[in-house]
Amino acid sequence: MTRSDNDNAREEMDGAIARGAFFAGEPLRDGKLVRSDRGYMSAILPSGQRAIATTISTETSAGGFILPNDRVDVIMVRRKTAQEGFLTEVILSNIRVLAIDQRIEEDAQGNRTAVGTTATLELSPEQSKIITVAQQMADRLTLALRSVADVQEPDTTGPKHL
Repeated sequence: MTRSDNDNAREEMDGAIARGAFFAGEPLRDGKLVRSDRGYMSAILPSGQRAIATTISTETSAGGFILPNDRVDVIMVRRKTAQEGFLTEVILSNIRVLAIDQRIEEDAQGNRTAVGTTATLELSPEQSKIITVAQQMADRLTLALRSVADVQEPDTTGPKHL
């Protein structure tokens, strides 16, 4: 969209957020913008993908160091039997984190920390089914933070037996 195409272009773009980088001289197109009145999460979600939320804690999410756009493995932990202990299984790997809800908590000494209780993950429809079943089966789901060097590895669809 250019001012020569639309005299109100500047006003119509007010409050819009870029979905990605723009290059110098590149025209502004609606497809590269997110409008605040149209939902941010659905606008940044790639076509065919789903946003699924899962409960986390600092103990189950790399000590609270996982942030949006990080990549994680999702590990399911469940008790086999009282005598056999626990079974752990990576059910999804190299999954993009879309969002982490965070609130500020203050301890008795006045130290303030940001604590998240929900992670929203970008998943395929098949991965969405896997994590939904795992959330029902698991004693807990843990997010393992991956190195930025691992980003090029493909996402997995997880185990077929869940």
